[in-house]
Amino acid sequence: MKILVTGGAGFIGSHLIDKLLSNGIEVICLDNFNDYYSPERKRKNIAHNLSNKNFTLIKGDITDNALLDTIFNKNKIAKIVHLAARAGVRPSLDDPGLYTKVNILGTLNLLEQARKHAIKTFIFSSSSSVYGSNKKMPFSETDVTENQISPYAITKKSGEMICKFYSETYGVHITCLRFFTVYGPRGRPDMAPYKFTELIAKGCQIEMYGDGSSRRDYTYVSDVVEGILLSLEKSPKYEIINLGNGNPVELKRFISTIEELLGKRANIVKKPMPKGDVLATYADISKAKKILGYNPKVSIEEGLKNLIEWYKS
Repeated sequence: MKILVTGGAGFIGSHLIDKLLSNGIEVICLDNFNDYYSPERKRKNIAHNLSNKNFTLIKGDITDNALLDTIFNKNKIAKIVHLAARAGVRPSLDDPGLYTKVNILGTLNLLEQARKHAIKTFIFSSSSSVYGSNKKMPFSETDVTENQISPYAITKKSGEMICKFYSETYGVHITCLRFFTVYGPRGRPDMAPYKFTELIAKGCQIEMYGDGSSRRDYTYVSDVVEGILLSLEKSPKYEIINLGNGNPVELKRFISTIEELLGKRANIVKKPMPKGDVLATYADISKAKKILGYNPKVSIEEGLKNLIEWYKS
């Protein structure tokens, strides 16, 4: 069985590939190594797998249909984990066209390949950002999601709708996983867990948006990977499922935990909340538990400890 992982050199993708390879599964990693953050970081994420006979790396773009045709015609792919996307809420406000092209058209291209090649299992990486400015907590998959406040969030909501169409019309089994602020070793340098760790460690200023009472449902990467693996195994016909921790953490507590683990005080500069940011995310994970058997295990203290130890190394 071959599994295609798009965005496989990224943060979540590289951890997922490690786990798949350790289980003896053949993996094709498709990544375009774009410059949203350093491509060299992504190369390091997968460098240790390049000699594995079950690992194939393809540099390319999900918007390139000719390349996708070649990949799918040459390989008997059984399942697709689609993690590739133009990431980031705030940058999407500056270039909505790019986000639309990659995140919507790219997803459609892959779904077309699944349809043409009769691939029955497709995992789509959605985002907690689809909940937008919803006030009800925790966020449940049954909530109305019509209040996205960034182009990035809109592209993820659109992806879910396209997936639903392909499931209902062409019989592709699709699980849309709404990730909640994933963090851990190899984490994206633009996200708070890595960024705050580095800045506090170096004695630089950190920007705290608002009064520090905003909350995020930080989810450790190994828990998210476990959720993806369970989705591949269960392969429901069509489901939208939250993958969070179910325990939102206030920004002030988050910063103080990093301070304690580093043994350094943060130099905090207060800033207003940026456009596109929400005040809180909080996942209702009861559906994930029921359908997948998902059970996140890593606390924020343990997860940040692992991240900081990796950063120091």
